[in-house]
Amino acid sequence: MAYDLLFDEKITMMSIQGPAGTGKTLLSLAAGLGQTTYEEKYNRLMVARPTIASVGKDLGALPGELDEKLDPWMGPIYDNLEVIFGRPKELISQIEELKESGILSVQPLAYIRGRSQPKIIFIIDEAQNLTKEEVKTIATRIGVDAKFIFIGDPDQIDHPYLDRHNNGLVHLTNNMKDLEFFGSVTIERIERSYAAEESAKRL
Repeated sequence: MAYDLLFDEKITMMSIQGPAGTGKTLLSLAAGLGQTTYEEKYNRLMVARPTIASVGKDLGALPGELDEKLDPWMGPIYDNLEVIFGRPKELISQIEELKESGILSVQPLAYIRGRSQPKIIFIIDEAQNLTKEEVKTIATRIGVDAKFIFIGDPDQIDHPYLDRHNNGLVHLTNNMKDLEFFGSVTIERIERSYAAEESAKRL
């Protein structure tokens, strides 16, 4: 069902929920790359994640250019791209090639206000760590012939002021679910490993 929603041109906004390891990010990235590079339905694949530390304390201000500052937060995205490409040694050059060609863009959410985003696929990972106001800011940027994909796990909240009921991902799904251009699916089975599945259930 997630696959059908990801490739359905009538669905311009969607959410995918589920525990860590269910393949939400992997499916979204694979669909996004397929529809930009092979099918050419969209001009660009944009990826963003909230910059909130999930374990331990925040690292604070990081040195370097924007891409270098974002690298620690985008590690899970690169891990999934490695699975998709299947060639770890060539991963960095492939990512750089996609970036230089304008097909792949890694964006900080802080810079989205005021922009319109037409003809793109925009993946917002870890959307459960967004507030209602932040989700509204992002969702109102969607342009003509674009597709916005919000993914996350409402049971893994890292934001100190959010919970599984008042976070942006759940707020978006509950308020948009009756619209014909919106789709939502929850994936329950964890594919990462048996240990990961049992940890999600028991801890």
